[in-house]
Amino acid sequence: MSLQQAHAFYEFLISDEATYEQYLKKCCSRGLMDSCHWDKTKIINFASKLGYKFDEDELEQLWFEGEVSTIDQMSMA
Repeated sequence: MSLQQAHAFYEFLISDEATYEQYLKKCCSRGLMDSCHWDKTKIINFASKLGYKFDEDELEQLWFEGEVSTIDQMSMA
C-alpha cells in the first residue's frame, strides 16, 4: 500500500472520463443540495479493482495534504 498508488489512481481518474463517471456513481452518495459524500471504503475497493493498492490513511493523507500547504502559505503571508 502506498501514497504513490493513491496519487497514481487519481491521476488515472482525471485522465479517463468513463472511469471517473463509474467512480462517481459507485463511490459518491448524493446529499443535501446535491453535495457528494465520499465513501472511503468504496473508493479503496474501486481503486483495488483497477490494480491500485492504498489504505484509508493514505487516502486521507492525499485528500488533505494540499490543505496543509495552503494553511502554511497563508500563515507565511
